[in-house]
Amino acid sequence: MECGMKYAFESRVRYSEVDENAQLTIGALVNYFQDVAAFQSEDRGVGVQYLKEHHQAWILSYWQIVIDHLPNLGDRVTARTWPYEFRMFYGNRNLDLLGADGRPYAWANSVWVLMDMEKQKPIRVTDDMLRAYETSEKLDMDYAPRKIRVPEGGKAQEPFKITRDRLDTNHHVNNQQYILMAADYLPAGCRIRELRAEYLQQAHLGDIICPVVTEKDDLVAVSLNREDGSPYAVVQWAGAAR
Repeated sequence: MECGMKYAFESRVRYSEVDENAQLTIGALVNYFQDVAAFQSEDRGVGVQYLKEHHQAWILSYWQIVIDHLPNLGDRVTARTWPYEFRMFYGNRNLDLLGADGRPYAWANSVWVLMDMEKQKPIRVTDDMLRAYETSEKLDMDYAPRKIRVPEGGKAQEPFKITRDRLDTNHHVNNQQYILMAADYLPAGCRIRELRAEYLQQAHLGDIICPVVTEKDDLVAVSLNREDGSPYAVVQWAGAAR
């Protein structure tokens, strides 16, 4: 559904999307944002099949999601998205989730990279993409740096293997799955006000994830590392004090 220069879809919070308190989970929130971006691409003719035929993919490089509050089971919501800038091989996109009264539950900035999947390297945003997407005004929010600096002194956690259920249509771990992995190390009952995720390498079926968790003040940083210690992704949570 087009909403001015913004793209939107309406939904209702499902039982499968809530936690033990009947509130939307962080993972489900990320899925709303991921889905609305995907729906816009499909409706503009540059979705999964187009990308597959052209050996291309939009790979997420960075999330910054700010949470005011979260909806509950049965609440009606509207997810919206709009690109605000294309530069070289980057596409920058804002998103938000609104309640029935128009009040925002959460809003986000995201940075994507257009990849040539055969050569496994970034490519300039194509004319097809520029024609398909109409840019809109950048959301008024406090934009954090894209690079996440992890404090020293992190504690290594038990490694685990990537299973098939974590993969997406690009045959690597879906960006939401990294956030779910990192969420396992949050203190119980904490209220998250912001999450940032930086994606550095692609994890595939059978790869081993070696998590390292660092806590400082109300921040929890989870570095999801390769066996050699280099990170696949880093997820930082703000407002996660014990």
